[in-house]
Amino acid sequence: RFCRSCGAGRRCHYCTCEAIVGAMNPLYKQRLSLERSIDELPRIVAFTEAFFKAADVQEKLRFTVDLLIEEVFVNLVKYNVSTHKILLELTPFGHGVKLRFTDFDVDKFDPRDAPQVDIEAPLSERTPGGLGVYLSLKIADHIDYEYNKRTSQLTITLLEKS
Repeated sequence: RFCRSCGAGRRCHYCTCEAIVGAMNPLYKQRLSLERSIDELPRIVAFTEAFFKAADVQEKLRFTVDLLIEEVFVNLVKYNVSTHKILLELTPFGHGVKLRFTDFDVDKFDPRDAPQVDIEAPLSERTPGGLGVYLSLKIADHIDYEYNKRTSQLTITLLEKS
């Protein structure tokens, strides 16, 4: 019942994980509330580091988790106009991890419905944008999207590869 990152009990006040510390088991979920600023990226990296220390998830997934979190978070900050914070949740899932982004008071954008990117086209013929969504869709094992009352929830599942 202690934070493995800093050793604190009950609520972690000393490190950046900001998780309510409970039993470190496969159902352990960590949440982080983020300002709509790229300046939050160092906190996000520290948060994922704390998650991987606390949860029973293979460290080899961490680079992919960090990459997807950065890509999605930057897009939410850049394209969603809102004054609300963004909620990031990480949960161990089988032999992998689920990432969930909740964005409040925003327009609907399901990345699965985004226009296809022609990665074979010459750079001179491409329009900017879309490569991050394309990359996320290719890397993720599963993507789920829900939108209800101007609240957007994007859940990305990544599984360990053998």
